[in-house]
Amino acid sequence: MAYVSKETKAELAPGIKKVLAKYGMKGTLAVNHHATLVCNLKSGPIDFGTDSVNTYHIDNHFTGVAKEFLLKLKDAMMVGNHDRSDIMTDYFDVGWYIRINVGKWDKPYDVTA
Repeated sequence: MAYVSKETKAELAPGIKKVLAKYGMKGTLAVNHHATLVCNLKSGPIDFGTDSVNTYHIDNHFTGVAKEFLLKLKDAMMVGNHDRSDIMTDYFDVGWYIRINVGKWDKPYDVTA
């Protein structure tokens, strides 16, 4: 069963913040339902062209600096995680899930130049 604690979030935060700072991005971290580590991107110079990121298909849906940033952010969020899932047998075993939001429902992402 997926589980991520606030302690795990605190351990991962420096690496995630390092990636955000490298690309001039601003964002926040949260834990959702004790199972999902969430990074909410608030503002930055990268135009993603969307407000949703499917972390399983970053390679297919993004290009250039957006793709590079999202892959590095995903890697930083997955440090210490495992995924031994087998969808063919309907078996899911992950340490925790991750989600990357571009903006929030009540505050859109701000592209700053």
